[in-house]
Amino acid sequence: MPKTCKILIVDDRSVDRRLMRKILESSGYMVQEAADGRQALETARLHKPDLIISDALMPVMDGFQFCKAVKGDKDLNHIPFIFYTATFTEEKDQELVLKIGADKFIRKPAEPDKFIEIIQSVIRDMEKGKIKPRKAVSDSEKEVFKLYSERLVKKLEQKMLDLEKEIAERKRAEEERKKLEAQLHQAQKMEAIGTLASGVAHDFNNILTTIIGNAEIALMDVIKDESLRKGIEEIKKAGEKAASLTRQLLAFSRKQIVQPKILNINELLTDIEKMLGRLIGEDIELLTIPEAALWQVEIDPGQIEQMIMNLSVNARDAMPKGGKLTLETANAYLDWNYFREHDIKGKKIGHYVMLAISDTGSGMNKETQEHIFEPFFTTKKVGKGTGLGLSTVYGVVKQNNGFIWLYSEPGQGSTFKIYLPKVKGDAEPEKREQTSVDDLSGSETVLIVEDDDSLRNFAQKILHIYGYRTLNAKNGEDAIRVCKEHDGQIALIITDVVMPKMDGRETAERLQHLYSQMKVIYMSGYTDNAIVHHGVLEPGLNFLEKPFTLEGLARKVREVLDG
Repeated sequence: MPKTCKILIVDDRSVDRRLMRKILESSGYMVQEAADGRQALETARLHKPDLIISDALMPVMDGFQFCKAVKGDKDLNHIPFIFYTATFTEEKDQELVLKIGADKFIRKPAEPDKFIEIIQSVIRDMEKGKIKPRKAVSDSEKEVFKLYSERLVKKLEQKMLDLEKEIAERKRAEEERKKLEAQLHQAQKMEAIGTLASGVAHDFNNILTTIIGNAEIALMDVIKDESLRKGIEEIKKAGEKAASLTRQLLAFSRKQIVQPKILNINELLTDIEKMLGRLIGEDIELLTIPEAALWQVEIDPGQIEQMIMNLSVNARDAMPKGGKLTLETANAYLDWNYFREHDIKGKKIGHYVMLAISDTGSGMNKETQEHIFEPFFTTKKVGKGTGLGLSTVYGVVKQNNGFIWLYSEPGQGSTFKIYLPKVKGDAEPEKREQTSVDDLSGSETVLIVEDDDSLRNFAQKILHIYGYRTLNAKNGEDAIRVCKEHDGQIALIITDVVMPKMDGRETAERLQHLYSQMKVIYMSGYTDNAIVHHGVLEPGLNFLEKPFTLEGLARKVREVLDG
């Protein structure tokens, strides 16, 4: 048989046919193509190829039927027949296809050199007379087509699974697109509501000024008629409530007329502490924890009071059976890493004053948290809330170039952290203190246990920067597995407090049985005082408050390890 023999390739996948044609033609063979067994049979009868290479699974007429037809045709049964398939690849499959008359079996995908080598060996055997015309063995046909049916069902089942997977992936992509569209729509809606709220509030304030002013004048004139006086006082109170509502609308739309002053939030907390006590009721314990040397901020005092009042009212409503409300202040230095990891855009690194308001109430799920700052969104019953409280807080924070951060889990309460820029006048000396720090690097092995993937990766990245070796786990059970697989000491575990399946305290206690010298840092988005009240931690344990900065984590790690 000459080298430039004609080879008929049969495959329903055009890409596979093109690849085989390229390989065969580059070796000097002439190539004919067919997309299924019936088309191949017609081509073979017309052009009489020297060799046939066929796939097994094909529409119209599959490879088995095609092979049977070739071997049953006295004009074609001398042509060597090679199966080239990825479907029927077991040893018993090869035996059966050879029984029905095939001369060779090649598994897909074969390397080009190996593929050509097999083709050449078949041609050489044919030239030497080693390959004789073959016919299918009739008593094996039933066995062959039974096997083929079973394999075909499995193949179809796999294709169904692949199709279902593709549909699911497309569905997820469609949900990502819809979510982005919803976010854009929400941003546009909030901007429109803000513009509308601003216009309505300004006009409404003019009307209320008239109502309240005239009520006050009438009260001055009405002295003896007690019933009339009470009626006018009610009008005045209603007007003042309406004015408060318009202030919330203006704060939400960030168009409120404000009179910012340089102030210390600690002093303001002292002034409103008694009023807050009356507001939240006797069954809720109020605790204020001020930073000893708190930096100053520049903001309208009324706005600070408004934010504290709104958040405190929400906290009270989340604790119908009583609880604890904690107000804390602290100085904070935030860098680019913090803003990037928390996906906060448009912020400047530097010094901030933090005001944290924590409760031990019912907490919020993720879905509620996603909508919590939207105007008119409320989880309260009809008539119990306007849905403007938190959107007002959000508007005030943004108006003063700050940002707000929420940490909450169902059944574990909530913590709102408000960050406001420190007054610039005394920022530079503090910045120099921040840069003049001790060496915070180390080489110890640290285990990080955190169920939030992005935060866990962030902490790991920080510790690598400072030279530490790290292990990480997504929950307590995973941490125990990691430790059992680790060969060596672990100097420190940093664990989230609130986690599914096993909380941070139980995780640390169980691991300390394995590593008696291991130290522990607990971390949480709740403040340390709020966490202690949850009963998860005891006072005096090492605690790292979320959100933390790069330097903040490194400093805490070094302090605990050296302590």
